[in-house]
Amino acid sequence: MDQTVEVPEQVEAPSIVSESIGVEIYDQIYNLRGTDAAYIERLAHMVDAKMRAVSAHGGTVDSLRVAVLAALNIADELCTSRQRQDMLAGSLSQSQVSMRSRAGSLAGLLDEVLEERKAG
Repeated sequence: MDQTVEVPEQVEAPSIVSESIGVEIYDQIYNLRGTDAAYIERLAHMVDAKMRAVSAHGGTVDSLRVAVLAALNIADELCTSRQRQDMLAGSLSQSQVSMRSRAGSLAGLLDEVLEERKAG
């Protein structure tokens, strides 16, 4: 059973025409449309690997159940990555504020020293 799905890509130029790319996911062939065949194949490989891991771990043969569990695993990985990214962005923001404050203090001290040398 062939199925055609439009795959959103990271960056898509409006002038590039999408093409149909055949991929195999969990023993099913899907014709996906997109502009970057290598990217689509990489995504399909990731989904296939996740579905096979879920199937091997759970022992289920129901492909719909395997697909839903794989999707939940992928969603969990995405949420975890986003939380880590948010934490890192917050840490970076705090570091930047701290560095700006320290730079301002050092600039003030430098100005004082330079004023003293001018006066002395």
